Amino acid sequence: MTNAWMIRAGRGGIYSEDFEKGFAAVGWSQLGDLSQYSSTESLRDEYIKIYGNDKPSATANALAMILKFRDQIAAGDYIVSYNPETRNYLLGVDKGEYLYQPDIIGDYANLRKVEWLGKVSRDQLPQKAKNSLGSTLTLFSLSQETIEAFLTIFEGRTVTPQEDEAVETDSAQLKDETVAQSHELIKDKIAALLPEEMEELVAAILRAMGFKAKVSPKGPDRGVDVIASPDGLGLTQPRIKAEVKHRNGSMGAPAIRGFIGALREGDSGLFVSTGGFTREARYEADRSTFPLTLVDLDDLADLIVSHYESFDLEGRALMPLVRIYWPVD
Repeated sequence: MTNAWMIRAGRGGIYSEDFEKGFAAVGWSQLGDLSQYSSTESLRDEYIKIYGNDKPSATANALAMILKFRDQIAAGDYIVSYNPETRNYLLGVDKGEYLYQPDIIGDYANLRKVEWLGKVSRDQLPQKAKNSLGSTLTLFSLSQETIEAFLTIFEGRTVTPQEDEAVETDSAQLKDETVAQSHELIKDKIAALLPEEMEELVAAILRAMGFKAKVSPKGPDRGVDVIASPDGLGLTQPRIKAEVKHRNGSMGAPAIRGFIGALREGDSGLFVSTGGFTREARYEADRSTFPLTLVDLDDLADLIVSHYESFDLEGRALMPLVRIYWPVD
């Protein structure tokens, strides 16, 4: 079966007009001629020597793309590249030849010969194909369905409204999957914090919610790690006392009872446990005579997202996030 590949050279995937002269190109030019590396290990060693290895996962991804470009793309495979300025895709066929030729296409010395068939406007593609082309990786494989969409347009046929409407569910699913993945990545960031940083994060969340909050000094605080109130002095209500347990496993009823024992009239309790709570612990919280909220790791991630726009510098330093915009229907 003929494979298909997207090749996006340069920042943002901009391809040079030189591509149209019969090439597809990628960077990593400091590695020299990729054919000189007889093993993955030798390529990896040279890559780390040149580019470093601060993020091992990024190194692994780069090596995988380099090897795909050199070895896995074969004669007859479809090649697609994208120009975001014109919103046009180039579609071509690989000629089965890897070349190392500096100065032909700017800084991109690693080339493949390609017979370009022509251009396809992104606006002509069905939504499902657009979704599959959204990755910013330098090189990734394309599905047969995506290439069929390109070929359909080349043959002068158009996608019927019914076909395009069928992918609306896919778009909604993609959005849900992106949100879910983002949620899990935020949880990963939270889990990686030190216990002392977790206390500071809880204080930052409370400040973002409009309270004046601070971490309690270490000592016999009877289970109170963070104190918050509207005035910062605890003279006005709600006066919030928070206990923060990080990497301590699931909290049971005894921990909740002990925390309740530290609360006094006018206090509201917040018990944060990144390890979650047992059923008995939740029952104990429900029957408390003090206002008491239990916050697990999922709840904590939701609170961060909901109030992140109001985070102060300390909070953003602990949990650096960026906003991702999604088009509405």
